[in-house]
Amino acid sequence: MTVNQFVRIIAGFFIMTSLVLAHVMGQADMSKLSWLWFTAFVGANLFQSGFTKFCPLDSILKKLGVKESTGNSCA
Repeated sequence: MTVNQFVRIIAGFFIMTSLVLAHVMGQADMSKLSWLWFTAFVGANLFQSGFTKFCPLDSILKKLGVKESTGNSCA
């Protein structure tokens, strides 16, 4: 696995964990339709893309002509 894959896995895990903890502590109500489900989708997508190397946003940006990074920067 690469550093990029680990970053995606860990970031996705932290996003989903924070949503679960906020829901359990009563700070966020995930039982009804809200914008927090969009955040959950982003976290899940980050998590799975770390394992599968497939990210829909990567595909979209490449089709739009955005060049891939050659550096090792996180930002």
